[in-house]
Amino acid sequence: MTHESVWYSRPRKYGKGSRECRVCSHRAGLIRKYGMNICRQCFREKSTDIGFTKVRFNSSLDCPIRFSSNTTQPHSPT
Repeated sequence: MTHESVWYSRPRKYGKGSRECRVCSHRAGLIRKYGMNICRQCFREKSTDIGFTKVRFNSSLDCPIRFSSNTTQPHSPT
């Protein structure tokens, strides 16, 4: 039995080995929430295209501040 026939020989129907990133087919660091199935590296690249914005809560103003990756200035909440 050669190495090629043994490598990845058992079926992957459940568990970590059965899931992969839909962008780059990477198996580690997978974000599965909301059915995205994207690895964390691809999520950082594509998050603005998907519609995610980084939100940080300012305790002195008692309101959330949204940051866009395109600008360094915070957006005012609407």
